[in-house]
Amino acid sequence: MDEQLSGILAHFSLQARVFQAGLLCQSASFDAAEGLGYIHVLRAGKLTIKNAGAKTIQLNEPSLLLHMKPTSHQLKPLSSGAELVCASFDFGKGMMNPLAKSLPNATVLKLNDAPSLNASLQLLFSEAEDKSLGLQSLLNRLMEVVIIQLIRELIEQKHLKIGILAGLADPKLSKAIVALHAEPARQWTLDELANIAGLSRTIFSNTFRETVGDTPGHYLSEWRIGIAQSLLRKGKSLQLIADAIGYANTSALSRAFIAMTGLPPKRWKKQHD
Repeated sequence: MDEQLSGILAHFSLQARVFQAGLLCQSASFDAAEGLGYIHVLRAGKLTIKNAGAKTIQLNEPSLLLHMKPTSHQLKPLSSGAELVCASFDFGKGMMNPLAKSLPNATVLKLNDAPSLNASLQLLFSEAEDKSLGLQSLLNRLMEVVIIQLIRELIEQKHLKIGILAGLADPKLSKAIVALHAEPARQWTLDELANIAGLSRTIFSNTFRETVGDTPGHYLSEWRIGIAQSLLRKGKSLQLIADAIGYANTSALSRAFIAMTGLPPKRWKKQHD
């Protein structure tokens, strides 16, 4: 499982900020902001969540709600309130993060159905009550761990039916996706990827498109531009980036970047610094 996620996590840094840890007694609203997701962990009580343009969600037992994409929503505790730990997070603002594309606007998971999160959540709850020195930084880091473990849980449970997480949950497709993630500069052919997956060219192509929701070639192109965005933010030169992701020169990289984002690389970087 480590190799399935490490390729993605290596290029898209996750930063969380916990802003609620304790009893919520009244409604709280959150506006959608570019590149900002939210995670709410209900420890006790009952809670309703109203999402813009979607059905109201009611949590009647300890559960976790993840908004990977910017989503306006409102939390409303029922009866005597709800005990929550909540955080906003940035998982590659403005970047082509395949995880953000893969997850729905709202992902709900009952804590009883995710035992692998128990240890991290218990530590998160314990630290939230302790109020010791360095609390904010520690809670932020713990919430980042919870988010990564949640993504891993969604893969292992085959919780999603389409998107890159669904592809990584498929034992055959995942072999090809991991290879593609590991070597973005390689001039992959459909036959090579199909051989890694242990499938015929036609079955691999059809299965990839049906499961991931994209063709292998287009997914590779988006993956390359996502890495380019990550490297731009780190201050790397266009030539180094072109070499790292398989473009013959900076002109070819710029053309591909504009085709995917609508902006030249340097202008995109200026807007997202």
